[in-house]
Amino acid sequence: MDITPKSLKSYLFDAINFDWFTSKAIIRIQMISNFLIISCIGKDDKLGLRINKDFFIHRFEKQKKRSNFIVSELLDFLKAHNVILDQKFTVIINQGPGSFSVTRASLAIAKGLHLSKKVQLFGYKSDDLKHFNQENIEKLISKDLIEKKLIKPIYLS
Repeated sequence: MDITPKSLKSYLFDAINFDWFTSKAIIRIQMISNFLIISCIGKDDKLGLRINKDFFIHRFEKQKKRSNFIVSELLDFLKAHNVILDQKFTVIINQGPGSFSVTRASLAIAKGLHLSKKVQLFGYKSDDLKHFNQENIEKLISKDLIEKKLIKPIYLS
């Protein structure tokens, strides 16, 4: 004889079928509303910025790929769009594979923003983002392909 109330049965069934991946992805998307994405790995280097539901892309000129130009262009890009860097802002950085010096410089810049402005910091692998546009970047976030660990960047030799 079954003495479990019907409502409790359906609750238990729903809990068993709960999709933890989707739930985690929804929480991550809500957590990351405004972000800067840095894709500097030595080829087709770009910055992406989502601020107040608007999305902007900045492409680096090929002659200006030195790390000091990356910093100045990044700061100009943020200033042009009135970005406030704080704990609610997120920086997403491409961890490679890519050029050692450019990847290392962009990681250092992202880590500097994290330490000085307390922004949230995440990384992703180049292979996880085939096309640099808002739709694919949001898929990258929602599919949980970004990670907090930035310890092992991948360099091309």
